[in-house]
Parts: sequence; C-alpha cells; structure tokens
Amino acid sequence: MDISLRDRFIELWGRYFKNAELPLVYYYTKNTEDVDPAPKPRNINHSCLICDLKRVRNGKSMAFGGENIGCAGGKRYAGFTETLSEDFDYFLSCGKKGTEGERYKKDPETVRLMMEDYPSIRKHDKWLVFKPWDQLKEDDNPEVVVFFARPDVLSGLFMLANYDFVGNAGAITPFSSGCGSIILHPYLEKDKEKPRSVIGMFDPSARPCVRDDELTFATPFKRMEQLIEYMEESFLITDTWQKMHQRME
Repeated sequence: MDISLRDRFIELWGRYFKNAELPLVYYYTKNTEDVDPAPKPRNINHSCLICDLKRVRNGKSMAFGGENIGCAGGKRYAGFTETLSEDFDYFLSCGKKGTEGERYKKDPETVRLMMEDYPSIRKHDKWLVFKPWDQLKEDDNPEVVVFFARPDVLSGLFMLANYDFVGNAGAITPFSSGCGSIILHPYLEKDKEKPRSVIGMFDPSARPCVRDDELTFATPFKRMEQLIEYMEESFLITDTWQKMHQRME
C-alpha cells in the first residue's frame, strides 16, 4: 500500500466531502499478527457481520474467519463455505410450517433458480481483515474499499464511479444480502478489465445495523486508485458540488 496515496485521499476526502465518514478496506490474508480476530458470535441465530463492522467503523481493525461469522449466509458470501442452510430456499421466501420466511423472494422455486448460477468465492482457511482507511500500513494489500454513505455522499461516489466509465453502469446494485453487497459482489469485480462499483445495503435484515439514511458503496481498490486521480478534475471542483458540500454535516 502506498502510504502517500492513503494520506492524499484523506486530504481530498476532507476537501470535497467535509466530515463524512472515511471508508473501510478489506483484504484476505493468512497472517493476522497485527489484527485481532473478531469475537466469536454468542448467538449463531442472531449474528450479523454488518453489525460486527460497527467496531471497525469506530476504529478497531478486525479479522474474520469461518468461526468468527455466525450467519451461514455471511460465511458463504465471505468465501468461507460454499453451502447455505438446508432450508435456504424456504428461509428466503415463504418459510415452512412453524417458521417464518424472510419473504424476499416469491417462492422457494424462485430462490432455487436464482442460486443455480449465483456467484461465489472460496477462500478456505484465509482470514478476511477489515481496517479503517486511516489505519492502512505500507505492507497492507487492500482489495476492496467500502463506504457507509448518506445520500449526498453516495451521489458523489456514484458520479465519480461513472466519470470515465463508457456506458451508464459504472455502479451496479445486484440483489444481495448486506454482507454480499460489500464483500462478494465488489470482490468479483476486482479482476475485471472494467471493474464496477457496487451500491448496496438494501437488505432489511441487515439495515438495523446501519443508520436509517445510510447505504454502502464498495469498489475494488484498483478502481479506487483511479477515482482518486479524478477527484481534482471532476464535478467535485464545480459550483454544483460546492452547494452539496455546504450542506454536508
């Protein structure tokens, strides 16, 4: 990690986005000597990775492995397993007798068809490390950058993601869990020739873990490097953006 890039972005972020929260980054590694493992979940039935990230947002770098993520979906979308619960198709739709489904999909068959070609990653015994941007070190190798953003900030990130993008989809919004929208989908973009950013956190099950006016914007680190280079020549220097900047908290 180029520390000068870290510091340059912090300066530019403050200039154009005022006091908005700095992003997190994550990367996979087999070595977590300088990062504490996340606490193991106490209640596997009520554990959400997005809630656990509150500690990282408050300045605590943390490492997650298969034993540190309680939700089966979280384990899959983070790459620590390829399986979901046996009744996942019912869980995501109408439920079974005696149990309530999430009703995010019409019926179990719709879920089964979706999952036939739903993407996945597999990281086996590696750790998934989340760090605040300002804690990045020279020997870190960030792979994805994650913003928790309010609407005005999100609009700026969205427009920046489309600044040099030929077409109208420099940012995408795939159907996903909260953790899938910040881990799985942006991670799959990182090795593409034209990596896209991912807007997410529409999952009602994860939303209690964020502010009521927050969504997420996640982008591969190599894409973030490009976007940083555009900040001082883009719409961010115009009077239009200055009006947005003035009303940011």
